[in-house]
Amino acid sequence: MNQSNFKLVFMGATGTVTGSRTAVIAGPKLDDRILVDCGLFQGLKELRLRNWNPFPMDPGSIGAVFLTHAHIDHSGYLPRLVKSGFQGPVYCTPASADLLHIMLLDSAHLQEEEARFANKTGFSKHKPALPLYDTADARAALELLHPTALHTEIRVGDRIRATFHDAGHILGAGSLRVDLMNRSTSANVLFSGDIGRFGVPIHSDPESPDSPDIIVMESTYGNRMHPLDDPYDSLASVINETISRNGVLLIPAFAVGRTQVIMYMLREMQTAGDIPKVPVYLDSPMAIRAFEAYGLHENSLDSETAFMRRKGDHPMKPDNLHFCSSQEESKALNSITNSAIIVSASGMATGGRILHHLKHRLPHARNTVLFIGYQGTGTRGRTIQEGRESVKIHGSQIPIRSRIESIQGFSAHADQDELLLWLKKFQSLPRKILLNHGESESIEALAKLIARKFRVETMIPEYLEEIEL
Repeated sequence: MNQSNFKLVFMGATGTVTGSRTAVIAGPKLDDRILVDCGLFQGLKELRLRNWNPFPMDPGSIGAVFLTHAHIDHSGYLPRLVKSGFQGPVYCTPASADLLHIMLLDSAHLQEEEARFANKTGFSKHKPALPLYDTADARAALELLHPTALHTEIRVGDRIRATFHDAGHILGAGSLRVDLMNRSTSANVLFSGDIGRFGVPIHSDPESPDSPDIIVMESTYGNRMHPLDDPYDSLASVINETISRNGVLLIPAFAVGRTQVIMYMLREMQTAGDIPKVPVYLDSPMAIRAFEAYGLHENSLDSETAFMRRKGDHPMKPDNLHFCSSQEESKALNSITNSAIIVSASGMATGGRILHHLKHRLPHARNTVLFIGYQGTGTRGRTIQEGRESVKIHGSQIPIRSRIESIQGFSAHADQDELLLWLKKFQSLPRKILLNHGESESIEALAKLIARKFRVETMIPEYLEEIEL
C-alpha cells in the first residue's frame, strides 16, 4: 500500500444485513489496522458458512476492534476472532459492554446447545457437530472490552483516532467516526452503524456528527418506509383477535431493543384498557438480563423514559409479566391452554427458545405468530412470513396452520425517509457515501435516491472489496 493511502476492506454486510465487518488500514504496523464491527453471518446457508471460513485477514494483525453496538450481526463473531488469534483491545460504549456480557455468553451457550442437540438427534451432517465457539471463547473476548463514553476520543497508534456518537437504534448503539492521518495526508470516515429512528420511545434520536469526508452507511430499509399507522392499534388488534380465539400469541423478538419496546407498548395498552391483562411470558434469559442493563444506563435513554425510571416506575414491565429464566420454566409454557402472550428470541427465528415454541404452536389454528421486525432472506422467520405450508425446525418439517401476522412499525432501524433525514442533518455532505448492511434492492434504491437528492457519489462495495480513500 502506498504510504499516503488509506484503505477499507469490506468483509461482511455486503448485499446482506448480517456479518458486519469492515477493516480500516492506515499503514503497515499492527496499530495501523482496526476492524469496525465483528458480526456473525446469519440467514442463507452460503452466508452462514462464512462464519466457519478462515477470517479474510490474519486476526493477529489487527490492532483493535470497534463495535458500534451489541447485536450479534455486529458483535457475534468476536469470540471466534479471539480464538483465531486476535489479542488487541475491543472498544464499545459502556452500555454496549454490559449488553455484550449478556449477548456473547448467550450466543456461545446457544451454539453449544445446538451442537449438543444436533449430536443427540443426528440431524447434522457433521460427526460430531461442533459449536463455532464456546463459553470459554466468549469469556476470553469479554476480557478485551474497553468501555468508552460517547464523544470521547480513542487513540490507536499514531495514525488512527476514533469517537463514538449516539446512533439511537438500541441501548448503547453508536456511530463511529474514524480519523486517519500520516505525514502526507489525512482522511476521516464515519461508520453509521445501525441508525435508529426519530421520535420513538426509550431511545434518543440518532446524532449526525461533524461532517466526515466519507460515510459508510447502513441501508437496511433503503427501499422501504415504515407504515404511517401507529403500530399501537395494529398490535392491540392482533392481541384481541388472538384472545377471542382463546389462542396464544407468539412474538419472536430480538432480546435487546425490540423486546423492551414491545413490553413498553403492552404496559401502555394495559393501562389504557385497550387489551386485557392476560399473562405475558418473557422467555429469553438474555432479554431478562437486558432489563437490568437498561436500568443501569438511564443516561442512554430518552428523557421521558429516564424520568419514569427515576420516579421508581418501570415503563417496560406490563402487569401479569412472568420471566422464564430456566429451561423448565420455558418447557412449562407448552402446557398453556388459555390465552397468553409469549415473547421469545431470536427475532428472525434463527435459533434459541423461539424454535421450540414455534414447533409447538405453529400447527394449531387458534394461535398467532406475530413478526415485529425485518426478516432476513433465508431465515426461518422469512420462510414462515412468506406463507409457506411448513418450515424446517430441528430437522423436521413443521406444518404452519396458525395465523401469521407482521407489523413493521416496531423496527429499530431508520426507514428510507429517516435515513435521508439523518444525512440532511449533517453540516455539510461527505464527498462519498459507501452503502452496506442491506439487501441488494434496498442498497440500490437508496444509492439512486442519495445521488439524485444530494448529488453525492455513492458506491456499493462487494464482499472482500478493497477501497482506497
